[in-house]
Amino acid sequence: MICWVVERSLAARSVKRAIVATDDQRVLSAVRAEGYEAVLTRSDHASGTDRLAEVARSLTDAEIIVNVQGDEPLIAPETIDRAVAGLVADAECEIATTWEPIESAAEVLNPNVVKVVIDGQDRALYFSRAPIPCAYEAAQEADDFRARLESNPALLNLFRKHTGLYVYRRDFLLQFARWPQTQLELTERLEQLRALERGVKIKVVQAHSRSIGVDTIEDLERARLLLEAHAS
Repeated sequence: MICWVVERSLAARSVKRAIVATDDQRVLSAVRAEGYEAVLTRSDHASGTDRLAEVARSLTDAEIIVNVQGDEPLIAPETIDRAVAGLVADAECEIATTWEPIESAAEVLNPNVVKVVIDGQDRALYFSRAPIPCAYEAAQEADDFRARLESNPALLNLFRKHTGLYVYRRDFLLQFARWPQTQLELTERLEQLRALERGVKIKVVQAHSRSIGVDTIEDLERARLLLEAHAS
């Protein structure tokens, strides 16, 4: 799965180099066995971004760093390019990330599916594992919320799924990694909230196509089937 992510990343026109950052010798060996670049990092990082920053410190010739998480084997190269272009085009933003439409009530209610609310300039207002924005009238009767979502597609259109891709300006990334974790970040277990709490602007662009973040065994099985179908 990790090597598939590397292949997809290298297929993006905006990516010149792909490095797997890991603290696991097994991952390091597997990636290098396939001929890809990998770096063994410290094992005490609080988040993936902190691990990314450790490697980025040595990349002195790079202005933009893309963080493609290893659990996104179906990410489209075009999605990476869109995120890079979004950051380059908005000089006030230090980070860019992506969103996808939410297509089911189960996704809205699933805490493993992170939701994002954006403003009129396609910048993030907030990220949460909870259903945001709150569809107030539909949520008045909590027991009926799922049924209301399922029966009203217009309600689903209110929600956007945040996908596991980040693009950073390198200088900001190194600064960000020095900041202490915040209470919101720890509560939601979402490291991007550390940036929002400090007033950092995050560009959010629509993904080119849907991906599958592998957070559960069920996700893994779905990803395997799709990868096998693609390979055949």
